[in-house]
Amino acid sequence: MLTLRGVVLFLIAGPLLALGAWQPYLEWSGWAWIGIAFVLCILDFQLGAGSTGLRTSAGKKPYPIDAERVHDARLSLAADNAVKINLNSRLPYATPFWVRDEAPDAFPANPQVLQGILPTRRSGAPGWSGVYHVHPNRRGDYRFGRINIRWHGPLGLIARQTRLPAEENVKVYPNLLDIQRYDLLLRNNRLQEMGLRHSRIFGSGTEYERLREYQPDDDFRRIDWKSTARRRRPVTIEYQTERSQTIMAVLDTGRMMQSPVNQTAKLDYAVNAVLLLGYVAASKGDRVGMLSFADQVEHYLAPDQGKGQFYRMLEQLYAVGAQPLEPNYTRALTYLALKQRRRALVIIFTDLTGGFGVNALVAQTALLRRTSLPLVVTISDPDVVQAAGQIPDSSLSAYQRQAARDLLAERRVTLDRLRRQGVLTLDVPANQLSIAVINRYLELKARTIL
Repeated sequence: MLTLRGVVLFLIAGPLLALGAWQPYLEWSGWAWIGIAFVLCILDFQLGAGSTGLRTSAGKKPYPIDAERVHDARLSLAADNAVKINLNSRLPYATPFWVRDEAPDAFPANPQVLQGILPTRRSGAPGWSGVYHVHPNRRGDYRFGRINIRWHGPLGLIARQTRLPAEENVKVYPNLLDIQRYDLLLRNNRLQEMGLRHSRIFGSGTEYERLREYQPDDDFRRIDWKSTARRRRPVTIEYQTERSQTIMAVLDTGRMMQSPVNQTAKLDYAVNAVLLLGYVAASKGDRVGMLSFADQVEHYLAPDQGKGQFYRMLEQLYAVGAQPLEPNYTRALTYLALKQRRRALVIIFTDLTGGFGVNALVAQTALLRRTSLPLVVTISDPDVVQAAGQIPDSSLSAYQRQAARDLLAERRVTLDRLRRQGVLTLDVPANQLSIAVINRYLELKARTIL
């Protein structure tokens, strides 16, 4: 394919051919110019293939440019995942190029076309690397295609193009990037940058933490008299919140959890929150388990400790999908009560559908409160909140505003009913769900009411 420089090279012959009507030698000069341009284009095309030439259909010759795609083994849901393209040249000249990766169609990718100049192989410089990001909105199995590269010959007259084989399957899991970020910030004592509040309250709980000097506002019952006698000054025992407590995540996969917020289903936001909760709870030494349900109980994972339990949760959450069915709270929470006899913090991720389903949720969580500490977590929809506050400019917008206000009022009534029954509630926007859940878990743990 001709580049702009190549087109201009041929167009120069136009005036010479036109003037040839008056001066025949100019016409011959024009045809000679075209011949020279044609030879130069062929030479540029051949040099652009490199000394070894392009790979044949039998695959015997190497490509003049090698390409490699690098990304995490598991891509993260509803997050910007970096995909790195590495290029290395076999060509003897610095090569302007354009590269486009064939990301799965379901992945919004930006930018899709990268460009640069690839150093010559003789310069000793490293190859070129570029990064773009994909933002999967659904979990599941996907497939990358080939890597498309276009580059110029050394004279810049011809652009060559090829599709390098780079097909590979990839899995999209719940958000693992938040887990990596949590670990990094935890090591650097900077969790507040993630939005997590410091909820570790010394002096609460019953597990021994450390000894320190007595402060005027300390409870005298916390004084360690033996240490005080040895040191000859008052010493206080500090306790930390208990470990090995039980956390159960109960995940509604019914029809209302299919509704999208910013192109991602509410269920997927809840899945990300459950995964981060499981990781943080495991790192705190707690026993964590999960249950998912729609009209039937779909998955149950008994509470356990350790990183192994986190990976078991990860595999179960990868397979969880929304069902076009009404959630059966009675069946799910009755099943949980039979399986889980030990007191636990039961965090129920659901959406409030109204009617019979809400009545069952209120009744069952009130019963659950006798043996455990239930927390009902719901995801607010920013579109509904925005519609409720809009100024109508037509009959349609007036209807939308009233419908949104009715939905919000019904939601507030349901949350109030739950609170009156002594059930804890948390209603937050989708993009704040994971951090809000972790903060509430840490708060409840610090208050030692589990």
